[in-house]
Amino acid sequence: MGLDISERVRAVPPSGIRKFFELAEERDDVISLGVGEPDFSAPWAARDAAIDSLERGRTSYTSNRGLLELRRAISRHVDDRYDLDYDPDEEILVTTGVSEAVDAALRALVDPGDTVAVVEPAYISYVPGVIFAGGEPLRVPTREADEFKLTDEALERAGAADADLLMLCYPNNPTGAVMTGEELEPVAEFCREHDLGVLSDEIYAELQYENEHTSIATLPGMRERTVVFNGFSKAYAMTGLRLGYAMAPPEVVAAINRIHQYGMLSAPTTAQYAALEALRSCDAEVEAMVDEYDRRRRFVLSRFDEMGVDCFRAKGAFYVFPEVPTDESAEAFAEGLLEEEGVAMVPGDAFGDGGEGHLRVSYATGLDDLREAMDRFEAYITD
Repeated sequence: MGLDISERVRAVPPSGIRKFFELAEERDDVISLGVGEPDFSAPWAARDAAIDSLERGRTSYTSNRGLLELRRAISRHVDDRYDLDYDPDEEILVTTGVSEAVDAALRALVDPGDTVAVVEPAYISYVPGVIFAGGEPLRVPTREADEFKLTDEALERAGAADADLLMLCYPNNPTGAVMTGEELEPVAEFCREHDLGVLSDEIYAELQYENEHTSIATLPGMRERTVVFNGFSKAYAMTGLRLGYAMAPPEVVAAINRIHQYGMLSAPTTAQYAALEALRSCDAEVEAMVDEYDRRRRFVLSRFDEMGVDCFRAKGAFYVFPEVPTDESAEAFAEGLLEEEGVAMVPGDAFGDGGEGHLRVSYATGLDDLREAMDRFEAYITD
């Protein structure tokens, strides 16, 4: 038989985002609004801590679960910021980015044939992760009319009452949608009523501009059925250091750690020391970055409004999700915009069928580039 590719891998197409990155890399004049990555560097104190850890020779493995000192700092941080109470000894696992945490959680919790309801539009790794774990993805579309918030009606329509797990992300990538505690309550009630476990990706929790973040795990009866994911890539501009964490009841963290210890052993040691210092002393830098993202968000939304392009008011992450202003498909429009004007945006259907007719626009880039990109966009749709 030789080296035959598995059916699970064959069932998953290449990333729709990566295609546009590769096209953009072929040209020198492209302004990319497609990358979901901060344009800032990690705070100096965090970088200094990473350098210091290397100079001190701290290059060995840590505990599989991560440095205890870091887990204690994470526990204090999420308690202070989000009213989440997790034991650093048994309920927190430090991972190589949130992506690893999500993948390991799916493999730890999904048996072959289990159904995982995935709220869409969704980050591109969720559905493939379900498939790789042997599960069956059930797509739960959200609507622009609801500002891409998840509703119990949407769950009911999609048949999620028969699912085993629910995968959601708020603040949302790619739409920038957020949900308040009041809006999450009917979703929580649906999960309690139908005994759904929840995987809640909250990596953008710090990036909310008009209200405070609420985790679904803080709602009555939800902590025991929820895995919360967060990390350092977005708010702390530490994408390349690859550090995230999962929080859940002890038996669930132990199961996720079993996958993690065989596949990853431990998260990068240098990154853990950087993260520890980030939690200790970098709140001011995070606040400054959030303020700048908000300034850019308001600028991009105002420019789309001036152009007459329909775009709901995104209130989180660093994305907006405008409608395609022509009769073309999102992919055809994005390809034309890239070819003729040198502006890269990601077609919304890269994030599931619910994204068709939209574009993901990242404002994690400087204002000068954003101004130029918006001018080029306007020129493209008015030519």
